[in-house]
Amino acid sequence: MTVGVDPAATYARVARDGVDDTLEVHLPLVKQIALRLAAKLPASVELDDLMQAGLLGLLQARDQYDPGRGASFATYAGIRIKGAMLDELRSSDWLPRSVQSNLKRVADAVNAASLRHGRAATDAEIAAELSLSLAEYQSLAGELACARMVQLEEQEGAQQPQLDADPLAHLSEAGFRESLQEAVRGLPDKEQLMMSLYYGDGLNLKEIGMVLGVSESRVSQLHGQAVARLRVALQAWRE
Repeated sequence: MTVGVDPAATYARVARDGVDDTLEVHLPLVKQIALRLAAKLPASVELDDLMQAGLLGLLQARDQYDPGRGASFATYAGIRIKGAMLDELRSSDWLPRSVQSNLKRVADAVNAASLRHGRAATDAEIAAELSLSLAEYQSLAGELACARMVQLEEQEGAQQPQLDADPLAHLSEAGFRESLQEAVRGLPDKEQLMMSLYYGDGLNLKEIGMVLGVSESRVSQLHGQAVARLRVALQAWRE
């Protein structure tokens, strides 16, 4: 998949403006951020596309940086680079329609099973609600792991996608951070820990699996299931 960056326009601007010392020194930062972001996205999102968007962010950072605000240029540039990449992802339909549809399907089943049992539904109960075997449901949940959530600072000020595509689509609205934190605290212990390790500590799926004592694929399943649970918990923000 190619995101909405125009490579010709990007490189034309670099050619026009020239690669000054500021750009040259911070070009590796573009690749570093792109690699970190790509690791949390479907394989269909190409690294080169993210880097092109990030380069535009670096150019904007160079043009708009104000040293009087106290932040170092590297810190400011990192925010603008990441923001430019995320803006491009939001402007393109990077999340497959099938994943969007299945996320809603699983979220509805989570909601129904939780209401039926009066507590957070288990894997088996959600599978039964979907009329799937446990193995079939866990495979489906693993596919939802590409519905990655982005952190708060990556969302502020950006265009807001539909919640079907991103469970954290309304992060810039007043009160959402508190609602999100409460929703995460309401997750089953293992899913809550997984989310903390992944989004808070930056561990990858393999590393989280070692902490939890489960396989990497199981971590992916827990991730997708947690996203579906949060979608249910944050339903009010979609209305």
